[in-house]
Amino acid sequence: MRFTYFAVFERAARADMRISPGDLARLVALARATPRLVGGRIYTPERTHDPYLDDGPAPALALQLYFEELAPLEAALARDGHLQPLAAPDALPSLAGAAISQQAMLTRRFPVPDPRFRTPAGNLPCSYLVHYPGSAEDLNAWLAHYIAHHPPIMARFPDIREIEICTRIDWCGFLPWPRVDHMQRNKVVFDSAAALTAALNSPVRHEMRADFNRFPPFTGGSLHYPMATLAVTP
Repeated sequence: MRFTYFAVFERAARADMRISPGDLARLVALARATPRLVGGRIYTPERTHDPYLDDGPAPALALQLYFEELAPLEAALARDGHLQPLAAPDALPSLAGAAISQQAMLTRRFPVPDPRFRTPAGNLPCSYLVHYPGSAEDLNAWLAHYIAHHPPIMARFPDIREIEICTRIDWCGFLPWPRVDHMQRNKVVFDSAAALTAALNSPVRHEMRADFNRFPPFTGGSLHYPMATLAVTP
């Protein structure tokens, strides 16, 4: 298990908001230099087709940073932490006006039959980012069901490369953005947007929906966004 920090930039100011190449390069450099970072992902909007869902425009950007322990994550978010430059008004000009939220979580990874990426030249891997913003009648029962039943079905998606489930923790941090307390986030990752679309239109997607209908009671629904996925290595 690892600890993960999420920062999500929603398109509050304008529908066509996207990060510029220069801002992306600066974000990659800052993230890569984070002390004791073990890896990260930068997500930007992608297009796919899900036969069950259309949750509207994806966020303009999402940042996910991994740490082996909680202490270095909190150190990066401290008042004098490495990630404080992200809070500067001119840190990412192309995302000015974005509605930014943040959350730290515990991350569980699950095995897949073949984790080797075969992303076509000129493409990025594609993740289906999912979050459950509401609450469960019995969170323990809800998470236990999800962790026991959903990943084995996910692992049957054709050409799936990664499965990840993130759950809530208490954490310290001093970036000035609002915190969210989503009860769960998860993602599945594929070689490309085309590969994710193929998986979402496979029979496994119907199995996923059937299991969703067996979840213990909860409120708030779920949101699903396809995102091009840029890996960040220290």
